[in-house]
Amino acid sequence: MALNVPGLVVMAGFYLVILGTGIWASMRSKKEEKKCKGDGMEITLLAGRNINLMVGIFTLTATWVGGGFILGIAEATYNPTLGAVWALMPVPYVLTFFLGGFFFAKPMRENNYLTMMDPFQKKYGNAMATALIFPALVADVLWVARTLVSLGGTMSVILDLPYVYSIIISSVVAIIYTLLGGLYSVAYTDVIQLILIFVSLWVCVPFLLTNPHSLDISLTAYNQTFQAPWVGEVKLDEAGKWFDDFMLLALGGLAYQAFYQRILSASSYTQAQVTCFASSAFCLVLGIPSVLIGAVAASTDWNTTSYGLPTPYDRGDAGSILPIALQYLTPVYISVIGIGAVAAAVMSSMDSALLSSASLFSSNIYKNILRKQASDREMQWVIRISVVTVGVLGTALTFLDNSVLVFWIVGVDMSYTIMFPQLVCILFFKVSNGYGASVGYLMGIVLRLLSGEPLIGLPPAIRFPGYRLNDEGRLTQFFPFRTTIMVISLLAILLISWLASIIFNKELVSEKWDVFKVKRKQTPVVKPLDGKKTNTDNEEASGKLLDTATTTRC
Repeated sequence: MALNVPGLVVMAGFYLVILGTGIWASMRSKKEEKKCKGDGMEITLLAGRNINLMVGIFTLTATWVGGGFILGIAEATYNPTLGAVWALMPVPYVLTFFLGGFFFAKPMRENNYLTMMDPFQKKYGNAMATALIFPALVADVLWVARTLVSLGGTMSVILDLPYVYSIIISSVVAIIYTLLGGLYSVAYTDVIQLILIFVSLWVCVPFLLTNPHSLDISLTAYNQTFQAPWVGEVKLDEAGKWFDDFMLLALGGLAYQAFYQRILSASSYTQAQVTCFASSAFCLVLGIPSVLIGAVAASTDWNTTSYGLPTPYDRGDAGSILPIALQYLTPVYISVIGIGAVAAAVMSSMDSALLSSASLFSSNIYKNILRKQASDREMQWVIRISVVTVGVLGTALTFLDNSVLVFWIVGVDMSYTIMFPQLVCILFFKVSNGYGASVGYLMGIVLRLLSGEPLIGLPPAIRFPGYRLNDEGRLTQFFPFRTTIMVISLLAILLISWLASIIFNKELVSEKWDVFKVKRKQTPVVKPLDGKKTNTDNEEASGKLLDTATTTRC
């Protein structure tokens, strides 16, 4: 197969458009910084909390509709051991955005937090917050790796471009425009990328559906033809795993800083809600083309194509089924358009992960712990260095393993089993404290490690009910163990927090051992001569004084 020169030219043009958009957005970012002197960090990380509604919808959707979304849905639909019922991503993401809009957006946006970790740092202190930041940072690095892996595999199939080159080029472009303008650059390039994803995929679908090598997908949906029906089924003994995967996708995303970066950049809580609800609809629509592509691939007689036999599944290429289908079942110019969609999806997710991790490190670790007196200019450099560091680490990981699934599982697992219960407790349960958070954190990590993970060769020490070989001959936990770990961790946080509160408030243990300062301080209420409480007194007594550490919109 020769190098696809026209395809490379098209991709080069795409990258130039993205870079141009990033440069334009960075110029806007600089103008905003001049208007709001001293708020450069907020401009870079949250676009001055004044992001346009439509831009906010586009950037939130583009963050979730990444390379793993597009390729993963097509892979699950095509895979004869799974089928479309296991292509879960669009529906759980609807739940993610609705829960986020209804419950999580309000406490985050109305408190003017700068990052997802601010409430932890405020309530638990720096030590505990730093421990909790670690899994969030690791998840972001793995996010960068899995998005680059998906693009590298696609480019190598369609453009015949070496895997290493495609990954490095894409990584450099994403790092550059993220460096240039922060969230402004990320958000406005996401608009271009989401439009490209939508148009490109839907342009490819008619050519795939009418190609001469495939049967009508309605005929193969429930009938065994070239392989098992592409709709698939959830057997009774697999229901626990299906539920576990669904909840992992639906709730795991609520513990990502990238989600709250969009929420916190909205000009109001209402706008943040609208952004979430609109994005859920976009995710559903953007998932349909990938399902159709996977269905076409499952309905294809590969022996009649230049790909030949054995089939992609038998060769172990199910993860690359989308680019393979584009390459062998559509005209050359259509396959190039398809690669543009994948590239756009990858870039839109990668830049979000870069800025997300940079936000956590620069704000919660460097500014709040290491250098509290750091100037605005110094913080801009810290953000830039953080973006480059995460980009380099994520890129390096792609050369250790080329499986999108491995990076996806490990990253989302950490968010769901460790971070999600912590976030629920800090936002919605006043009883939660550092003691409960510490125990829940350790329990989440230990139980997850003991449960094993076959994708990374980690054998389970705990075998939940239903542990057996799956259809691919791999030992698998079919019990919803991740959800079980999440619930155990959440209950542990609440129980230990409640016990610690009783112990120290009833002075069963000396206050000097109260490391996390959970003992309630009695605030004296100063009454004026007329015996009436002033408004200020009431606010102080109820603990509702505005936190001076929060940021305000300029």
